[in-house]
Amino acid sequence: MTIDFYYLPGSAPCRAVLMTAKAVGVELNLKLVNLMAGEQLKPEFLKINPQHTIPTMVDGDLNLWESRAIMAYLVEKYGKTDSLYPKDPTKRAVVNQRMYFDMGTLYDRFATYYYPQIFAKAPANPENFKKMEEAVEFLNIFLDGQTYSAGESLTLADITLVATISSYDLAGFDLSKYPNVEKWYAKCKATTPGYDLNEAGLAEFKKFFSH
Repeated sequence: MTIDFYYLPGSAPCRAVLMTAKAVGVELNLKLVNLMAGEQLKPEFLKINPQHTIPTMVDGDLNLWESRAIMAYLVEKYGKTDSLYPKDPTKRAVVNQRMYFDMGTLYDRFATYYYPQIFAKAPANPENFKKMEEAVEFLNIFLDGQTYSAGESLTLADITLVATISSYDLAGFDLSKYPNVEKWYAKCKATTPGYDLNEAGLAEFKKFFSH
């Protein structure tokens, strides 16, 4: 059965889903959504996702949005093992916490600082930049003494976090002050399935920072 995936390659949450699909060996039927042209507000898309956000996935009768929910679904339904999203409640709890941290803090603070500058031509807010620094410092602490964000093996937490951190890197954020993050970032680049898809998406995202 075809899995339709509505996305934009430059979007970090979309990139995270693309890498997850690659990791579990699922092929997605890619459907570009031009947000600037308002394609997400067309009646046919609103029928699928009334919240009109991307990424959005359609698998049979299931319409699903929120990237981290899609990632978990892909592993639970199609993963050959549970390594990316462990069934063990304690291990899974840490993966979930890191994914919520990405959504509510790391990615959110990136968006809060950069998106008004990119999309509304607003001036930079130094207070929001400090919040970004704090978020990366939190990740630096989480990584202390361990290889990956939720332990010693790659999980969905790393996939969503590296999609975000690579966006920080692309935007010119200095990661050198965060040695654990730098080391983990290099490890993720080398070990995340489909990381080339993340890089291709970053190349698209880069045009927003080329002014």
